[in-house]
Amino acid sequence: MAPTSTPQTPFGRVLTAMVTPFTADGALDLDGAQRLATHLVDAGNDGLIINGTTGESPTTSDAEKADLVRAVLESVGDRAHVVAGVGTNDTHHSIELARAAERTGAHGLLVVTPYYNKPPQEGLYRHFTAVADATELPVMLYDIPGRSGVPINTETLVSLAEHPRIVANKDAKGDLGRASWAIARSGLAWYSGDDMLNLPLLSVGAVGFVSVVGHVVTPELRALIDAYVSGDVQKATEIHQKLLPVYTGMFRTQGVMTTKAALTLQGLPGGPLRPPMVECTLEEIEQLKIDLAGGGVQL
Repeated sequence: MAPTSTPQTPFGRVLTAMVTPFTADGALDLDGAQRLATHLVDAGNDGLIINGTTGESPTTSDAEKADLVRAVLESVGDRAHVVAGVGTNDTHHSIELARAAERTGAHGLLVVTPYYNKPPQEGLYRHFTAVADATELPVMLYDIPGRSGVPINTETLVSLAEHPRIVANKDAKGDLGRASWAIARSGLAWYSGDDMLNLPLLSVGAVGFVSVVGHVVTPELRALIDAYVSGDVQKATEIHQKLLPVYTGMFRTQGVMTTKAALTLQGLPGGPLRPPMVECTLEEIEQLKIDLAGGGVQL
């Protein structure tokens, strides 16, 4: 594991949910993935989430997922946490992906709330514990009811935190009140999964970020969290406010679409998207340029 792991920050503080680069014909671009991973870690990331939502995991095969984790481990695994997204809406399939990620050498697992089938809280509890039981890897839950249709309730988070390998939560619920209660009661390491709320979530006990905008502003995110942790809240606030155009611009449409557009503008690996995702329009790209420039991003 990377040296930044502590019980309080099991996956470090700044992580980027990395896109999956594809070649022009839509194939997996492993060389591009390694170059992008190296770039992101050089920029200041403690870890990378591979095969997450931003990694277009719904449209990559199980074999491609394993190949991608392996390639990223080869490039940055000795100096960053490589966390594999293994969550699906099928518990058995999620267990298979978790075991495959462990065999490949992943340092941890990201397990999203089962989506579409909307299980009750008991179903969520059984799902997450079954995946956590399947390997020896530390687990970060991923609570994103806007996509999954079901929130992980605070009581469920508290119960899940009793599992020795469920150590963290990626919070994309967008509810600071519920986050405050869950952090206080569960003791889980809390990671912001909503870039606009990175600083506010730190104020209620979060320890870090799992970011999309980290593809373009990792040094600024690192500076923000370093300032906050050192007690310089004013500086952290100034960085947060400077990044507002970036936060807004990168989510005017689906984040993976704008991220790949931004990477192309910077000459970094990204490539096309797999259907049903589509490339940004020319108008969207022009607006993205304005938004990124407003936040100080050099293109």
